[in-house]
Amino acid sequence: MAKVLSWLAIRTQRSLSTRIVLIGVIITFMITLYTFSSSYSLRTSEWSSLLSPHRQHSLCTPEQWSSGRWVYSLTSDLVNLTRPEQALSLAGFEGCAADREYYWHLGTDHEERWGRFPNVSSYRWVPSSQCNVQPLDGAAMVKDMVENGGWFLIGDSISENQFFSLSCLLYPHVRATPNYTETASYDHAWQQNLYLSPTSPIISEIAMPEGFSIENTSLVSFRRVDLLLNGTELNTLYHSSTFSVEPTDLDSQDLRSQYTKAESVFGDEAFWSLSPSEYMPTFLDSPPDANYGTLVVSTAGHWTTATLGAFRDNDAGEDAGYGIQNVLAFFKVAIRAWAGEVQDAITEYRKNGGRRPKQVVVRAYLPGHENCHNIFEPTENITPWVNTHWNWPWIPDFNTEFQELLSSSEFPDIFYLPIERPGRLRPDAHASSDCLHLIAGAGVLEGWSHYIWHFVTREGRRKDLMTPPSTKAAPEVIGG
Repeated sequence: MAKVLSWLAIRTQRSLSTRIVLIGVIITFMITLYTFSSSYSLRTSEWSSLLSPHRQHSLCTPEQWSSGRWVYSLTSDLVNLTRPEQALSLAGFEGCAADREYYWHLGTDHEERWGRFPNVSSYRWVPSSQCNVQPLDGAAMVKDMVENGGWFLIGDSISENQFFSLSCLLYPHVRATPNYTETASYDHAWQQNLYLSPTSPIISEIAMPEGFSIENTSLVSFRRVDLLLNGTELNTLYHSSTFSVEPTDLDSQDLRSQYTKAESVFGDEAFWSLSPSEYMPTFLDSPPDANYGTLVVSTAGHWTTATLGAFRDNDAGEDAGYGIQNVLAFFKVAIRAWAGEVQDAITEYRKNGGRRPKQVVVRAYLPGHENCHNIFEPTENITPWVNTHWNWPWIPDFNTEFQELLSSSEFPDIFYLPIERPGRLRPDAHASSDCLHLIAGAGVLEGWSHYIWHFVTREGRRKDLMTPPSTKAAPEVIGG
């Protein structure tokens, strides 16, 4: 009898074990089926990202993000703009922390252009169905910036547009400096900053890094850097053997003559720029002085024959950009020098014991639109150029040079993001004063920040996960 009971007990245990295994197999199968059957499900790559610091699959490449469309999505009952500040609610903003040229950034500084509201603020970008991107959430962005590193924006006035937009996206969780309401003076060289607001309701939810100061550690900063390098560096590069000037039109040149370089590469047009030796130490610094994780870079707008007057060739004519190809050749040499210096600084930071994540993203530059103030909705396709304003038609070439440079593993911490297409489809989203600058709340600037936030928090830091760069670049713009 005892043997029978023992045999039954063993059989019962085996049966129970078999059932448990079977249940496990069924659950695993159901999870797998759900994962691959829904575009909104938790994908395999997300499971692996939870289990490993190295993500195995991309959730949304820059190309997939850009392969989308603008969708009309009215978010307010307001049908007419009667006060300039109403643009805030139309855009879904509670306010904006930055105050420099406040209503210009919102696009409400000229009452005669109020008629484009609310439509201009009523479109949202829907990326490719292949994308799995978390919703844009200012509070979540602030938490990420404190815990994992903020953003340091360097670029021209288009990057300043993005900085202002960020001050709205992150409001009321941030405060801004300088306070331009209290001071009448202004210098383009001043650094603008966003700090964690001491009154933010999410402070108790944030894990503050060691040394982080709510009062002194900025989350987002902007420095005006039009040309990536300073004037002395660019002049030295121009006169070096690294760069040689080719005739604009070989057929019309006396090939026996020698091109003589000008005394200075610069023309009469003003620009603001800094050396990486000035802004990289700030980017790599530690709390409480700094807590940046991402350097956000964009350039091309001031790479013109007006700024770089040594390349001006009136005989080449308007269709040839008055010598813009030589500017492009110089740009190619300059960005390689810049990328080398920036990568070396990050590498040295790590050799010296730096542990916090540091990466650089280069956002494709966006050109302006012709006749923008007579267009009141997004376009389905990029509009071809009729005239050759500034360097706008050649911006795609500048973008291509940057993309090709950064496509290799030579600069492992510098990434190129070709996310300009959504902006190319929004001629209606420009400032009241011109057809280059962009207004906050129309979705273009916010889309840049949305994707960059996604990229730095979810795409990982491995270039081999990104799709091969396209050889065709979308057109982009001149910085103001």
